[in-house]
Amino acid sequence: MEFIREYADWFYLIGAVLFILTLRGLSGPKTAIAGNRYGMIAMAIAVVTTFFVAENPVVWMILAAMAAGAVVGIARARTVPMTQMPETVALMHSLVGLAAVLIAVAAIIHNNKLVELGPDLLAANGVTFHEMSKVHLFELFVGCFVGAITFTASVFAYGKLAAKKWAKTISGGWVKPVQALIFIAMLAAGIHFFLTGSMTSFWAMTGLALAFGWVWIAPVGGGDMPVVVSLLNSFSGWAAAGIGFTLENNMLIVAGSLVGSSGAILSYIMCKAMNRSIINVLFGGAMGGAAAPTVAAGAQVQRNYRSGSADDAGFLMSNADSVVIVPGYGMAQGRAQNAVKELANLLKEQGVTVRFAIHPVAGRMPGHMNVLLAEADVPYEDILEMDEINSDFPATDVVLVIGANDVVNPAAKDDPNSPIYGMPILEAHKARTIMVIKRSMATGYAGLDNDLFYNDKTMMIFGDAKKVVEDMTKAINGTGH
Repeated sequence: MEFIREYADWFYLIGAVLFILTLRGLSGPKTAIAGNRYGMIAMAIAVVTTFFVAENPVVWMILAAMAAGAVVGIARARTVPMTQMPETVALMHSLVGLAAVLIAVAAIIHNNKLVELGPDLLAANGVTFHEMSKVHLFELFVGCFVGAITFTASVFAYGKLAAKKWAKTISGGWVKPVQALIFIAMLAAGIHFFLTGSMTSFWAMTGLALAFGWVWIAPVGGGDMPVVVSLLNSFSGWAAAGIGFTLENNMLIVAGSLVGSSGAILSYIMCKAMNRSIINVLFGGAMGGAAAPTVAAGAQVQRNYRSGSADDAGFLMSNADSVVIVPGYGMAQGRAQNAVKELANLLKEQGVTVRFAIHPVAGRMPGHMNVLLAEADVPYEDILEMDEINSDFPATDVVLVIGANDVVNPAAKDDPNSPIYGMPILEAHKARTIMVIKRSMATGYAGLDNDLFYNDKTMMIFGDAKKVVEDMTKAINGTGH
């Protein structure tokens, strides 16, 4: 349509503004729905406009790809449980990176084919040929290697979050030298491609970037995966922006830059919440999984803890004036958010003040707990961030921790030898009574034991989070057995 082609820049400008409004809307729970709608409209404008301004598009291939993507996307969105949302997000990032690599490869091959045909033959067929400039080669260099790193790093993050056997954490003194060697070789091949346009160097750079993405993320421990997911989100944005230059698509440049910058800012905020630098997270391997220092098997010190029942917990909470609920990955794993909402409502009916305390890195992805509570329609005003709630813990009668470990571990404040020492935590240990729902006394995702579980004020309640919370509700209702 000529109208769309003529005013394409205006449509792209409208889309860019809507994307900015999307990020603004997503900054708060009350405006998140509107933000999502702005994003959907912006993406629709971007896709339709690009479809009509593209030169000689192969329409059936585009429509077939869009239809296939829509079918897979809708099916996944309708069926994915919240426990699998983090790995789903990581997998989505990998597809953005792969798209960037494939576009760069297609652009290079297309250019080389035109060079082989020669300017005379192209001119005879009415094709105008412009040799790739250094700027164009640099755009391909950046877009391709960032996309390749994003692809394999995201695939590994998906495997680790989904507990796949092939996504094993690697450790040892050889890791950092290998990372440095691959990275330097990748840059050398990329610079040679930039200077000469050599296809051999291009393929070498791409292969090394794919390898680097894997070995770069493989040593990162499980406790740091929320930051990794956030950072990969940023990388996918920068990869998209880089390819936007290649395709000369202003909308893709703007959208990619917004995603890249917002993901980078979020990663910084999360690292600050952990009292660590992004370099330490990505290359330090201090927290998590197999990389974390743990006591050798069979040498663990037996410590005493106090356990109780759901009936005991129900009695204590129903007789409290204030209750703070701290959700963790255990709530997601047990799909207990709706049961928790019912428990909170019942306590409120009995005059108990109930609030939820959220740590920035709780769960397996940024905002994981907020998403779960929003799904259960927990009122926004009841959900408080760490900085808002920490000062209230000393005056709180009961804290109910549901499957959280590292974000409430007092070792972060008390033990200078702990890998998480200095990390800001939810200070649940200062409450008058602490109750913790866990399946067992096993360590959390970061591989660290938690002193909170052995506190004299703590009562451990073992079992599936949803079942335990439902039993608590029955006990308060007087319908328990």
